[in-house]
Amino acid sequence: MSASLYEPVNVYKPQGPDIGVVDGPFEYLTVAGINFPLPFTTRMTVVHLSNGDLFLHSPIKFASTVAEELRNLGRIRHLVSPNQFHYAHIGEWSKAFPEATTWASPRVRQRARARHADVTFARDLEADPPEEWRRDMDQTLFPG
Repeated sequence: MSASLYEPVNVYKPQGPDIGVVDGPFEYLTVAGINFPLPFTTRMTVVHLSNGDLFLHSPIKFASTVAEELRNLGRIRHLVSPNQFHYAHIGEWSKAFPEATTWASPRVRQRARARHADVTFARDLEADPPEEWRRDMDQTLFPG
C-alpha cells in the first residue's frame, strides 16, 4: 500500500526552523497478536533543541538510514512516547541510541508491560516540561 501524501518515507523533511518530520512505513492494527487489515500511516516529529540535542516525538519503526540522517542533525537524546499508542518503536531506537532518555506518557508503562513490548522507560512526562527542553518548547498533559 502506498500514499503519495506521505512519500518519501524514511526521509527527514524539514517543516520549519529546528523542526521536521519523518514519515514511516504503514503499520497495521494488531489486537491480541492478530493483524487486522487496517493500515495507518506513521509519522515522527523531530525537534532540534537549542543545546544541539534532538527530541524524537513518537519514533517510527527504526531504520538505520533515518538514524544516520538524524545523527547528522544533532545528538539523539530524547525518545518520547506522547500517548498510550505511540511507543511501539521506542525500544528499537533506544537500543541504537542507549544514551538517549526514554520518556513515558501517563499509563504507557502499564500498556507496554501488558503487551509485552520490548521497551523500558527512564522518565515520566509530567504536566510541566522537564528542564531538558523547557527553554525550547512547552507541553500539555491531557489526563484520561
